[in-house]
Amino acid sequence: MPRSAYKYHFKKGHRIVHTGVTNNLKRREAEHRQTYGGGHIAKVGSATSRDMALRWERQQVNRGRPIRRRLPL
Repeated sequence: MPRSAYKYHFKKGHRIVHTGVTNNLKRREAEHRQTYGGGHIAKVGSATSRDMALRWERQQVNRGRPIRRRLPL
């Protein structure tokens, strides 16, 4: 399995406002900055498979982490 997915938290200050999975952190950070008016991505771990990243994302939902909507990688 290719390791092309990245797990991340998008933060404004110390607050996590979005949790997600992407294959392009730079692009995704720019998209979130437009939506949230600033902030930064904190990468979680190293690149992984898409399946493992989506599993992690579901775990984050169960822990109450904010996820707005599922977007394509």
